[in-house]
Amino acid sequence: MDSEDPDLREYRSNARAWLTGNLARRATGGRSPIVRSETRSAEDIARNRALQRVLFEGGYAGITFPKEYGGQGLTPAYERAFRAEAAEFVLPDLGGAGAMTMTAIAQSMLAHASPAFLRRHIPKMLSGEEVWCQFYSEPEAGSDLAGIRTTAKRDGDRWVINGSKIWTTGAYYSDWAMCLARTDWNVPKHQGLTWFVIPTDAAGVTIQKITQIDGNAGFCQEFLDDVIVTDDDMLGELGQGWTVAQTMLVYERGGGTPMAGLTASGRPELAPDLVALARAVDRTGDPLVRQLIARAHTIDVALSCLGERIRARLAGSDTPNPAVAGYAKLASGTFAPVRARIAAEIGGAAAVLWPGDEDTSDVAMNYLNGRMVAIASGTNEMQRNGIGERVLGLPREPSFDQAKPFAEVVRAAHTWNHRV
Repeated sequence: MDSEDPDLREYRSNARAWLTGNLARRATGGRSPIVRSETRSAEDIARNRALQRVLFEGGYAGITFPKEYGGQGLTPAYERAFRAEAAEFVLPDLGGAGAMTMTAIAQSMLAHASPAFLRRHIPKMLSGEEVWCQFYSEPEAGSDLAGIRTTAKRDGDRWVINGSKIWTTGAYYSDWAMCLARTDWNVPKHQGLTWFVIPTDAAGVTIQKITQIDGNAGFCQEFLDDVIVTDDDMLGELGQGWTVAQTMLVYERGGGTPMAGLTASGRPELAPDLVALARAVDRTGDPLVRQLIARAHTIDVALSCLGERIRARLAGSDTPNPAVAGYAKLASGTFAPVRARIAAEIGGAAAVLWPGDEDTSDVAMNYLNGRMVAIASGTNEMQRNGIGERVLGLPREPSFDQAKPFAEVVRAAHTWNHRV
């Protein structure tokens, strides 16, 4: 702290004063960082939108975003300083859709959208007026994202979109969606994709919730029936959707997101959720529990250091490689189940509870959902393939469809004839 830049030290001091005067302090320990419920009431979303507005008006939303789009235009060091100071305060929580709005979606827009588009949307995203989601995966295109079949057809001066999307986080409370659609079936699958933006209340959009193992219904499936958009709703260039998707994947996999829950030194605090759990079950003096907390803290610190190295490498590249960000995703997918198991071992019988007890109710849910991170946004196996091929330079796996027009690939799949 003594060697910290004077401007950054003053910023940290001002942020601390603002937080104290404007936000409530969170309960000691807080919620577990592994999984959170995506089931949100309208009242909860409205309350957190208002809190996001407070953050925006205070100058602490979009700290690294360009000033011309409502941000502060500061470096990531200021973002990290604010997060460290804010660790003890209740910040806006707009769920997975809110997190995606401020990371992968906003950053993809900043990289590929026109200034007019950015002026129209980014300030509203920073202020909580617009929450966004991704119309991305499909029932027949999950791991193979380039194999999507939702189609956008040109009709005069407009586009007509038809298809279905699935596993969309928070679509039911989002205002807008980024939608990946196929605009050309006669080129290889990666070349015929384009991103469009769609209001979630547009005519022809139907959103249905999906109930999960824990009883929550935060993920959704969407049906798009003759949804009308225009060229003004296109994000990036026609047919360049895969390029935009690569940018999005960097941030979706955690490659550009500072870790939450940091101390003033920039390192994770001592597993606050597990410390709170140990206190709740009166096991803080148990040597086994102390070892388990130490192991979790080691994981947290390792993930934090890995994140710093990944962010530095991506920041130093003109074309960030999503496979590099895949290291962060793979690490999270590997250790989230371990951390969930540690919490279950600490809590024991007292932790086998469903939501209702504020001290231990997260443990059972996180144990059920602990492997979600290893699957969502790309499985651990996909990350290993990407790292092996695109970072380590190992030979690619054989592919029959890489260079064929996608229309031919679909016909071949229907007849199980992969030699056409």
